[in-house]
Amino acid sequence: MSETSNKSGMSLWERYLTVWVALGMLVGVGIGQFFPTVPDFLSRFEYYSVSVPTAILIWLMIFPMMLKIDFTSIVDATKKPKGLILTTTVNWLIKPFTMFFIASFFFLIVFKGLIETTLAREYIAGAVLLGAAPCTAMVFVWSHLTNGDPAYTLVQVSINDIIILFLFTPIVALLLGIGNVSVPMGTLILSTVLFIVVPLVLSFLVRKLIVQSKGMDYFENTFIKKFDKITIAGLLLTLVMIFSFQGERILANPLHILLIAVPLIIQTFFIFIISYTGAKACKLPYSIAAPAAMIGASNFFELSVAVSISVFGLNSGATLATVVGVLVEVPVMLTLVKIANKTKHWFKDYSY
Repeated sequence: MSETSNKSGMSLWERYLTVWVALGMLVGVGIGQFFPTVPDFLSRFEYYSVSVPTAILIWLMIFPMMLKIDFTSIVDATKKPKGLILTTTVNWLIKPFTMFFIASFFFLIVFKGLIETTLAREYIAGAVLLGAAPCTAMVFVWSHLTNGDPAYTLVQVSINDIIILFLFTPIVALLLGIGNVSVPMGTLILSTVLFIVVPLVLSFLVRKLIVQSKGMDYFENTFIKKFDKITIAGLLLTLVMIFSFQGERILANPLHILLIAVPLIIQTFFIFIISYTGAKACKLPYSIAAPAAMIGASNFFELSVAVSISVFGLNSGATLATVVGVLVEVPVMLTLVKIANKTKHWFKDYSY
């Protein structure tokens, strides 16, 4: 296949991925509106606010990337802590607080005449819940799309899962001034098992089996390439699933959806810039810099939505804000993926 035809073949998925994402969202909303029995049926398989059908689709996104992990490299990743320190600092010492101040500025000052004060504070609460919960599952996709180091990504996500246990509640309580915030342990544990442990163990077993039976050359040059399109297909199907559940809430609040999206988008770009430029200042290679910035910018929206429902209620402004977090995250993160890929040359002189 020539280079030209190869680029042409890739353009359908990668060059127009934002279009497919938008179509996936629309299809999901359409299913929720015109075929409500579908999400009603799928919701029966939800445990601790985690949808098992969605988890299966997320496996499709995560599994191909985890197959690429040389498991001896996980130990090596912990021996080079500079990227881990950068991302952990941004996630826990910067991100929750900038989210609070950006959301407060827009909802209480800029949008003061458009949003009633009580509702504005609920939106702030939802934004803080997003800002205090760094991403777990979806970040594997962003790392994959930027050719990030899969071992680093796995280690950083694992560190975030542990830190959430200790810092999520006090940070949210501090910023919102409420003392009844509790982490739904069932949601956190089930999410970790479904989105990390299961696909990780499965990928380890498959990798070991294929390498032992066919050899490393076959695994790297033939077997792994069979999964090239599965990650994107899983992403699109996941969006259809999520928006079939949330479409009604989105359609019922069009203006407020736009208003909520503004600070969330600004926050995402701001944290990406801090993480990405911080990685360059630390002279990290691109394979670490890209996923470091993606992990910093994205959110663990499953946890945020679950906590919001348990603390503020299903129909609260806080819960709506966390749902909008789902709405804006994918297109914004895809934009950041493009920015990272186009600036890869900034890191060409750095090694890890």
